[in-house]
Amino acid sequence: MATSSSILLLAALLALVSWQAIASDPGPLQDFCVADMHSPVSVNGFVCKNPMEVNADDFFKAANLDKPRVTNKVGSNVTLINVMQIAGLNTLGISIARIDYAPLGQNPPHTHPRATEILTVLEGTLYVGFVTSNQPAPNRNKLLSKVLNKGDVFVFPVGLIHFQFNPNPHQPAVAIAALSSQNPGAITIANAVFGSDPPISDDVLAKAFQVEKNTIDYLQSF
Repeated sequence: MATSSSILLLAALLALVSWQAIASDPGPLQDFCVADMHSPVSVNGFVCKNPMEVNADDFFKAANLDKPRVTNKVGSNVTLINVMQIAGLNTLGISIARIDYAPLGQNPPHTHPRATEILTVLEGTLYVGFVTSNQPAPNRNKLLSKVLNKGDVFVFPVGLIHFQFNPNPHQPAVAIAALSSQNPGAITIANAVFGSDPPISDDVLAKAFQVEKNTIDYLQSF
Protein backbone atom coordinates (compact mmCIF):
# COMPACT_ATOMS: atom_id res chain seq x y z
CA MET A 1 0.00 0.00 0.00
CA ALA A 2 1.28 3.43 -0.90
CA THR A 3 2.31 5.60 2.01
CA SER A 4 0.68 8.99 2.58
CA SER A 5 3.95 10.76 1.68
CA SER A 6 4.18 8.97 -1.69
CA ILE A 7 0.54 9.83 -2.42
CA LEU A 8 1.24 13.49 -1.65
CA LEU A 9 4.32 13.40 -3.89
CA LEU A 10 2.30 11.90 -6.74
CA ALA A 11 -0.40 14.55 -6.28
CA ALA A 12 2.21 17.31 -6.36
CA LEU A 13 3.74 15.93 -9.56
CA LEU A 14 0.33 15.68 -11.22
CA ALA A 15 -0.46 19.26 -10.20
CA LEU A 16 2.85 20.46 -11.68
CA VAL A 17 2.26 18.62 -14.96
CA SER A 18 -1.31 19.94 -15.16
CA TRP A 19 -0.15 23.52 -14.56
CA GLN A 20 2.40 23.26 -17.36
CA ALA A 21 -0.26 21.78 -19.65
CA ILE A 22 -2.63 24.73 -19.22
CA ALA A 23 -0.07 27.55 -19.20
CA SER A 24 -0.63 30.14 -21.94
CA ASP A 25 3.02 30.13 -23.00
CA PRO A 26 5.74 27.50 -22.48
CA GLY A 27 7.97 28.18 -19.48
CA PRO A 28 11.58 29.21 -20.15
CA LEU A 29 14.34 26.64 -19.62
CA GLN A 30 17.09 29.24 -19.34
CA ASP A 31 17.46 32.82 -18.13
CA PHE A 32 16.12 34.19 -21.42
CA CYS A 33 15.51 33.30 -25.05
CA VAL A 34 15.64 36.54 -27.03
CA ALA A 35 13.66 36.07 -30.24
CA ASP A 36 15.71 35.75 -33.41
CA MET A 37 13.32 37.41 -35.86
CA HIS A 38 15.56 36.57 -38.82
CA SER A 39 15.82 32.82 -38.29
CA PRO A 40 14.32 30.69 -41.10
CA VAL A 41 13.38 28.00 -38.56
CA SER A 42 9.67 27.86 -37.72
CA VAL A 43 8.77 26.99 -34.11
CA ASN A 44 5.94 27.71 -31.68
CA GLY A 45 7.19 31.17 -30.77
CA PHE A 46 10.65 32.22 -31.94
CA VAL A 47 14.08 30.63 -32.11
CA CYS A 48 16.55 31.91 -29.52
CA LYS A 49 19.11 34.46 -30.57
CA ASN A 50 22.74 33.56 -29.87
CA PRO A 51 23.15 34.59 -26.19
CA MET A 52 26.60 36.00 -26.99
CA GLU A 53 24.88 38.56 -29.24
CA VAL A 54 22.23 39.60 -26.70
CA ASN A 55 22.40 43.10 -25.24
CA ALA A 56 20.23 45.39 -23.11
CA ASP A 57 18.39 46.77 -26.15
CA ASP A 58 16.81 43.32 -26.65
CA PHE A 59 14.85 43.98 -23.44
CA PHE A 60 14.05 47.65 -24.05
CA LYS A 61 11.72 49.84 -26.08
CA ALA A 62 11.26 53.62 -25.89
CA ALA A 63 7.50 53.12 -26.11
CA ASN A 64 6.37 56.52 -24.77
CA LEU A 65 3.52 54.84 -22.91
CA ASP A 66 3.14 58.03 -20.87
CA LYS A 67 1.97 59.92 -23.99
CA PRO A 68 -1.70 60.07 -25.10
CA ARG A 69 -2.70 58.43 -28.39
CA VAL A 70 -5.15 59.41 -31.13
CA THR A 71 -8.22 57.18 -30.89
CA ASN A 72 -9.95 55.31 -33.72
CA LYS A 73 -13.56 55.43 -34.96
CA VAL A 74 -14.89 53.54 -31.94
CA GLY A 75 -13.02 55.87 -29.62
CA SER A 76 -10.04 53.83 -28.42
CA ASN A 77 -6.40 53.12 -29.18
CA VAL A 78 -4.52 50.05 -27.95
CA THR A 79 -0.72 50.34 -27.88
CA LEU A 80 0.48 46.77 -27.38
CA ILE A 81 4.04 45.93 -26.39
CA ASN A 82 4.57 42.24 -27.07
CA VAL A 83 7.37 40.02 -28.38
CA MET A 84 7.19 41.74 -31.77
CA GLN A 85 8.30 45.00 -30.10
CA ILE A 86 10.62 43.60 -27.40
CA ALA A 87 12.40 40.43 -28.55
CA GLY A 88 13.45 39.64 -24.99
CA LEU A 89 9.81 38.81 -24.12
CA ASN A 90 10.14 35.53 -26.03
CA THR A 91 9.18 32.58 -23.71
CA LEU A 92 8.51 34.92 -20.76
CA GLY A 93 4.71 34.78 -21.08
CA ILE A 94 3.88 38.45 -20.57
CA SER A 95 3.06 41.62 -22.51
CA ILE A 96 1.65 45.04 -21.71
CA ALA A 97 -0.65 47.56 -23.37
CA ARG A 98 -1.68 51.17 -22.92
CA ILE A 99 -5.32 51.80 -23.84
CA ASP A 100 -6.64 55.30 -24.55
CA TYR A 101 -10.39 56.00 -24.56
CA ALA A 102 -12.03 59.10 -26.02
CA PRO A 103 -15.10 60.50 -24.25
CA LEU A 104 -17.81 57.83 -24.79
CA GLY A 105 -15.15 55.71 -26.49
CA GLN A 106 -14.87 51.96 -26.15
CA ASN A 107 -12.58 49.02 -26.64
CA PRO A 108 -15.32 46.89 -28.25
CA PRO A 109 -16.16 43.29 -27.33
CA HIS A 110 -13.16 41.08 -28.09
CA THR A 111 -11.20 38.09 -26.81
CA HIS A 112 -7.55 37.22 -26.25
CA PRO A 113 -7.22 33.55 -27.25
CA ARG A 114 -3.90 33.10 -25.46
CA ALA A 115 -3.98 35.38 -22.42
CA THR A 116 -5.66 36.47 -19.24
CA GLU A 117 -5.70 40.26 -18.89
CA ILE A 118 -5.42 42.40 -15.76
CA LEU A 119 -6.37 46.05 -16.32
CA THR A 120 -5.62 49.10 -14.17
CA VAL A 121 -7.34 52.45 -14.69
CA LEU A 122 -4.84 55.32 -14.68
CA GLU A 123 -7.20 58.18 -15.53
CA GLY A 124 -10.97 58.56 -15.76
CA THR A 125 -13.77 56.05 -15.37
CA LEU A 126 -14.47 52.82 -17.26
CA TYR A 127 -17.45 50.49 -17.45
CA VAL A 128 -15.94 47.03 -18.05
CA GLY A 129 -17.15 43.46 -18.17
CA PHE A 130 -16.84 39.97 -19.56
CA VAL A 131 -19.31 37.25 -20.54
CA THR A 132 -18.99 33.64 -19.42
CA SER A 133 -18.99 30.73 -21.88
CA ASN A 134 -21.84 28.43 -22.89
CA GLN A 135 -21.55 26.52 -19.64
CA PRO A 136 -24.50 24.93 -17.78
CA ALA A 137 -27.12 27.25 -16.26
CA PRO A 138 -27.28 29.45 -14.24
CA ASN A 139 -23.87 30.76 -15.36
CA ARG A 140 -24.38 30.40 -19.12
CA ASN A 141 -23.40 33.62 -20.96
CA LYS A 142 -23.50 35.58 -17.71
CA LEU A 143 -22.31 39.20 -17.82
CA LEU A 144 -19.97 40.18 -14.99
CA SER A 145 -19.43 43.94 -15.09
CA LYS A 146 -18.14 46.78 -12.94
CA VAL A 147 -17.60 50.53 -13.05
CA LEU A 148 -13.92 51.28 -12.43
CA ASN A 149 -12.38 54.50 -11.21
CA LYS A 150 -8.77 55.69 -11.15
CA GLY A 151 -6.58 53.10 -9.44
CA ASP A 152 -9.09 50.24 -9.73
CA VAL A 153 -8.08 46.85 -11.14
CA PHE A 154 -10.15 44.25 -13.03
CA VAL A 155 -9.33 40.81 -14.47
CA PHE A 156 -10.57 39.33 -17.76
CA PRO A 157 -10.12 35.52 -17.88
CA VAL A 158 -8.37 34.01 -20.89
CA GLY A 159 -10.52 33.52 -23.99
CA LEU A 160 -13.70 35.20 -22.68
CA ILE A 161 -15.41 38.06 -24.53
CA HIS A 162 -14.82 41.35 -22.73
CA PHE A 163 -15.01 45.11 -23.27
CA GLN A 164 -14.24 48.53 -21.80
CA PHE A 165 -16.34 51.68 -22.23
CA ASN A 166 -15.72 55.26 -21.13
CA PRO A 167 -19.13 56.55 -19.95
CA ASN A 168 -17.91 60.13 -19.51
CA PRO A 169 -19.01 62.38 -22.42
CA HIS A 170 -16.45 65.06 -21.54
CA GLN A 171 -13.25 63.41 -20.29
CA PRO A 172 -10.95 60.76 -21.80
CA ALA A 173 -9.74 57.73 -19.87
CA VAL A 174 -6.48 55.76 -19.82
CA ALA A 175 -5.68 52.23 -18.66
CA ILE A 176 -2.69 49.91 -18.56
CA ALA A 177 -3.20 46.19 -19.14
CA ALA A 178 -0.86 43.28 -18.49
CA LEU A 179 -1.47 40.04 -20.42
CA SER A 180 -0.22 36.54 -19.65
CA SER A 181 1.32 35.83 -23.04
CA GLN A 182 4.18 37.17 -25.14
CA ASN A 183 1.66 37.22 -28.00
CA PRO A 184 -1.90 37.32 -26.59
CA GLY A 185 -3.72 37.84 -29.88
CA ALA A 186 -7.03 39.68 -30.20
CA ILE A 187 -10.30 38.81 -31.92
CA THR A 188 -12.72 41.74 -32.19
CA ILE A 189 -16.12 40.07 -32.36
CA ALA A 190 -17.87 42.45 -34.78
CA ASN A 191 -14.88 42.55 -37.14
CA ALA A 192 -14.50 38.77 -37.17
CA VAL A 193 -18.19 37.99 -37.68
CA PHE A 194 -19.17 40.77 -40.08
CA GLY A 195 -15.84 41.67 -41.64
CA SER A 196 -14.19 38.33 -42.43
CA ASP A 197 -12.46 37.81 -45.79
CA PRO A 198 -14.16 36.19 -47.60
CA PRO A 199 -17.41 37.09 -45.82
CA ILE A 200 -19.42 34.52 -43.90
CA SER A 201 -22.59 33.65 -45.81
CA ASP A 202 -25.48 35.96 -44.93
CA ASP A 203 -27.66 32.84 -44.78
CA VAL A 204 -25.50 31.55 -41.92
CA LEU A 205 -25.44 34.85 -40.03
CA ALA A 206 -29.13 35.61 -40.55
CA LYS A 207 -29.98 32.24 -39.03
CA ALA A 208 -27.49 32.63 -36.19
CA PHE A 209 -28.66 36.12 -35.20
CA GLN A 210 -32.33 35.52 -36.09
CA VAL A 211 -32.55 38.63 -38.29
CA GLU A 212 -33.32 39.34 -41.95
CA LYS A 213 -30.56 38.86 -44.50
CA ASN A 214 -30.66 42.51 -45.55
CA THR A 215 -29.69 43.43 -41.95
CA ILE A 216 -26.63 41.17 -42.25
CA ASP A 217 -25.79 42.60 -45.67
CA TYR A 218 -25.94 46.10 -44.20
CA LEU A 219 -23.59 45.21 -41.35
CA GLN A 220 -21.15 43.48 -43.73
CA SER A 221 -21.02 46.55 -45.95
CA PHE A 222 -18.98 48.59 -43.46
